Amino acid sequence: MIILLPLILVLIYLLSSIRILMQYERGVVFTLGKFSGVRQAGITMIFTPFQTMTSVSLRTVTMQIPSQKIITKDNVSIDIAAVAYYQISDPEKAVIGIERVYDAINQISQTTVRNVVGRFSLDQLLAETANINEQIKTVIDTHTEPWGTCVTAVEIKDITLPENMQRAMAKEAEAERERRAKIVAAEGEYQAATKLGEAADVISAHPVALQLRTLQTMAEIATEKNSTIIFPAQFMTTVEEALRLVRQDSKGV
Repeated sequence: MIILLPLILVLIYLLSSIRILMQYERGVVFTLGKFSGVRQAGITMIFTPFQTMTSVSLRTVTMQIPSQKIITKDNVSIDIAAVAYYQISDPEKAVIGIERVYDAINQISQTTVRNVVGRFSLDQLLAETANINEQIKTVIDTHTEPWGTCVTAVEIKDITLPENMQRAMAKEAEAERERRAKIVAAEGEYQAATKLGEAADVISAHPVALQLRTLQTMAEIATEKNSTIIFPAQFMTTVEEALRLVRQDSKGV
């Protein structure tokens, strides 16, 4: 019994020293306070109290960058919120090089968003969002690289404008739409006038075409069951000429 007791104690100690790391985790091990290596996923042994292990997740972390007031290059005050995605690429640096890496990245992200967005005007911010996102990502990644982390993406997700600026932009958009509508109408008038000029040239070269057009117009009027039909003077002249020709033919006979 006395011999079995130490064996049982050793067995219990060994069982309590077993650690299991998930596939997305790595373990940073310290032996007597000094860094001794990074353990891979699976079963590992940590001999306490001589060794300690800090688990680090390698999964991509979604970090909300809180909304903050920013003054753009053209002195417009806006509220802007963003989201950043990062993951730990070097567990050793993430544990030894920085304390609470999430908080550190969150703070540097807020500062970077404010500094980068302040370099652009409001129109540039709305039109070049993708370029601004890339610049913010590059700056944040430069700061976080010594911490063993990699920023994969930064996206501006919400831009809140003052009410007076929203009204001004709405008026500008409405004026732009009216300008385009007037241009389209003017182009239509120009094309119609051009086609009418071409038609007039054809009719002047073939007088009979005008008479055919007159008859077609009369036929269209007659379908409406109108009680009054107006004959153009030119049509009456044509009728008189036709009657004159008929009388001449009759006399000749």
